[in-house]
Amino acid sequence: MRRTVGALLPESLGMNFRWIWSSTTIGNLGDGVLLAAGPLLVASITPEPFAVAMAFFAQRLPWFLFGLLAGALVDRVERRVLVVIVDSSRAAVLGILTVAIASDVATLPIIYLAMFLLGTAETIADNAGGALVASSVPKEGLGQANARLFGAMIVTNQLAGPPLGALIFAAGMAYPFGFNAICFVLATVLIAKVRLQPRPKVHERHPIRRDVLEGLRWLWANAAVRTLAIMITAFNITFGAAFSIWVLYAKERLGLDEVGFGLLLAASAVGGLIGSAVFSALEERFTYATLLRAGLILETFTHLVLALTSSSFVAGAVMLTFGAHAIVWGTTSTTVRQRTVPDALLGRVTSVYLIGGVGALALGALIGGTIAQRWGVLAPFWFAFVGSAAILLLTWRSIAHVTHAAEGPSVATTGA
Repeated sequence: MRRTVGALLPESLGMNFRWIWSSTTIGNLGDGVLLAAGPLLVASITPEPFAVAMAFFAQRLPWFLFGLLAGALVDRVERRVLVVIVDSSRAAVLGILTVAIASDVATLPIIYLAMFLLGTAETIADNAGGALVASSVPKEGLGQANARLFGAMIVTNQLAGPPLGALIFAAGMAYPFGFNAICFVLATVLIAKVRLQPRPKVHERHPIRRDVLEGLRWLWANAAVRTLAIMITAFNITFGAAFSIWVLYAKERLGLDEVGFGLLLAASAVGGLIGSAVFSALEERFTYATLLRAGLILETFTHLVLALTSSSFVAGAVMLTFGAHAIVWGTTSTTVRQRTVPDALLGRVTSVYLIGGVGALALGALIGGTIAQRWGVLAPFWFAFVGSAAILLLTWRSIAHVTHAAEGPSVATTGA
């Protein structure tokens, strides 16, 4: 079944979406700067692959520890206020880290702690932000809204941010982190302007454990969302294993300096822009299952080519293609989830999904760092290729569930 939803005009997405888009865009610019500056900071202290991977792990560990609780919190409180609080907290942590780096007291434990605190805030903010979008945009416009959000993220987080972060880092190690702190201050001001109708009050409060279990049961009973959660978990373990040591791969295998590393990150962003631009056309022409399958095939062979090449140009071309896949795949899976999950359960179900989506990166980082420490920077890419190929074969038939899931909460298939 092909998608038949026509594109909405920009104004049809509403003023609240504009504020959400603006806040997300400025926050993603700061995070894009950090995407290059963070690994460069750790690599400037130690060249050990495991130590570099640990920074990646520390930022994603909170998804395992607090992801389910964050989802229950998102369904209990006013989501806009929650985003304001956590974005303000991120600005404060980054400000303190900036001072620590400028004072030359930023040791690895301090950096790991900062990454852990930022990851904890992100655990709540990403969940609440996605729920805000679902509450602010008509269901028929969610695909377009998500494509625009992903497109803005690509421009700022991956295209402009990493090269800018590498350049600012070259000027002074503390500067990129201060820049990110300012971005989150601005993001907080913008998201505070969102105005939504009050959500229905829950007269009976259940224990938070019961709320969490309710979300888990709903996800497991819905074949499409369950399939997406399993796939994103499995593939992010393999992805996290390979890309947790990405900065070392770029330096040791490709021979790139700091600026070259930033440009390599930007290559995937260019592909992401392409993916964002063509998503609406792909959504009209192909089923969601077809888009997911094609993307996972491409991701599997991305790892193989990167394991084989030593050319920065080939690696850049591969990452450009990968970037297009990542945006198409991410927009598809997010749209299916937002259209399928009831609003009252969206935070809790999304938390399970994001634990797999982001938390699995932490496990992958540990695996990748350990493998690279023993067998070199190419070994995680071979692990990712073999693992992705096996996962794709095991989940191929289950992807068909996704095609039938995007018509709304009434679809709750319980097949295997």
